[in-house]
Amino acid sequence: MRRLATVLALAITAATPLPAARADRPASRYAALGDSFTAGPMIPNRHGMAGCLRSDHNYPSLVAKALKARLSDASCTGAETADMTRPQRTAVGTNPPQLDSVTAGTTLVTLGIGGNDVGFSKIVLTCGALSLMSPKGAPCATRYGNDLDKRIQETAPKVASVLRQIHKKAPHARVLLVGYMRLLPDANGCWPEIPIATGDVPFLNTTERKMNAMLAKTAAANGATFVDTYARTEGHDVCAPLTARWVEGLLPSHPAAPAHPNAVGMQQIATRVLAALKASKDA
Repeated sequence: MRRLATVLALAITAATPLPAARADRPASRYAALGDSFTAGPMIPNRHGMAGCLRSDHNYPSLVAKALKARLSDASCTGAETADMTRPQRTAVGTNPPQLDSVTAGTTLVTLGIGGNDVGFSKIVLTCGALSLMSPKGAPCATRYGNDLDKRIQETAPKVASVLRQIHKKAPHARVLLVGYMRLLPDANGCWPEIPIATGDVPFLNTTERKMNAMLAKTAAANGATFVDTYARTEGHDVCAPLTARWVEGLLPSHPAAPAHPNAVGMQQIATRVLAALKASKDA
């Protein structure tokens, strides 16, 4: 009888279908693509290819840890949209095309790109230098005029192309396009601590808003979820008190690259990425 009971139990178990995989299970294969706002240069500790200046406390690392996901972090300081499909030469070695990290088995992709296409780093340096001659004026706005708006619009189709290629390589992946965290306050600034002329602070802040608006529109048109890292960041910009600062100024007070998120800023971005994932699951 004991043997018969065992045989019957095995037969019932074999006939019972396994439970379906949960639709909201954590992403198991996560590819992170992007520029320095993704890589987190100068935030301890550096990992991966030295020339890309990736931090193991950037938001991809924090998101992967929270999801218990296998991370392939291809982000690289200085990357442009073109570096998604071509090797990127750095001061120390060459980063492979970032899209190489996306495969058919990838279940989550985050992308943070476009700032270097617009010329973010050079703009910051140029505006800083111009402020020395006219700290109360708006020399940067005079220098660039509508040119930055044009650059942003020219970057839109490049970002859209990257999103389409991600979908093609990983048709079952959830794709998130991550925006840029607020750098400047809405007005005034804090010259000379942050050498941006008073009149240029609202000009550059508005330009960043336009950049994020372009990214949000591009994400919506190309099957991606936009992660807004700019909203609700008042009082955490480069002029904020040290204990409240999420991004660093041109002379960083915390380990991070100038005019980039610090470790706390990366934690905030990771929280928003995770919230966007949860919201898209619940929708």
